[in-house]
Amino acid sequence: MTTNAKIALVTGGSRGLGKDAALQLAAQGKDVILTYHSQKEAAAEVVSAIKALGQRAAALHFDLSDVHSIGTFLEQVAQSLAFTFGTDKFDHLVNNAGIGATIPIAQVTEEDFDRLLNIHFKGVYFLTQKALPMMNDNGSIVNLSTGTTRFCVPGYSVYASMKGAIETFTKYLAKEVGSRGITANVLAPGPVETDFNNAAIRSRPEMKQMLGNMTALGRVGQAGDIGKIVAFLCSDDARWINGQRIEASGGINL
Repeated sequence: MTTNAKIALVTGGSRGLGKDAALQLAAQGKDVILTYHSQKEAAAEVVSAIKALGQRAAALHFDLSDVHSIGTFLEQVAQSLAFTFGTDKFDHLVNNAGIGATIPIAQVTEEDFDRLLNIHFKGVYFLTQKALPMMNDNGSIVNLSTGTTRFCVPGYSVYASMKGAIETFTKYLAKEVGSRGITANVLAPGPVETDFNNAAIRSRPEMKQMLGNMTALGRVGQAGDIGKIVAFLCSDDARWINGQRIEASGGINL
């Protein structure tokens, strides 16, 4: 195993886009700490796959909706860095964890709003804030957003609004941490066939076909389409990309 590899913290790394991002980062020669909410066994499988690639890995439980748990979680990160990786800092933060929800505006409850706010904006904001002292200079932050901040899909008003806030936050983040050589960028996927939002695309062939027909490339995305871009944004080749929103959607709604 590589003992001086850079380390990435990937939230929501047990499945979907986060899983593929973690594996792509490992294939790039990075060690990975990934988080899971409920899928402990799936997270352990990702850890095993990363180790099979010759990199070190650890999985930690984290509930992003509980903003007050961030401090305790980062204490666990610090312990993992010390015991598994022999260091006290990491290099890359990938804010990927999230949930899907398709709720028309007329049906949104305050509980719905607050849950999405905590997971997709408030939790990401304060996790990033509190993690920055634990990051090495010249690292990178990748925040996952969505194509629906550019084009509208009925039912996504709350989800997309929170992601829009993340896009603004990322620009400010890039400005304020730039003196440390840390880059911050947004990656905004279009429709991707995963188990996200109750596998809405995977389980509905007619939706998959319709969305695929809306892209210039004629298909919906796969997790691997996104994970490779995350790994690129965490590589030295992307050092001059900063404060940007990069949409990875195959050219939808052009």
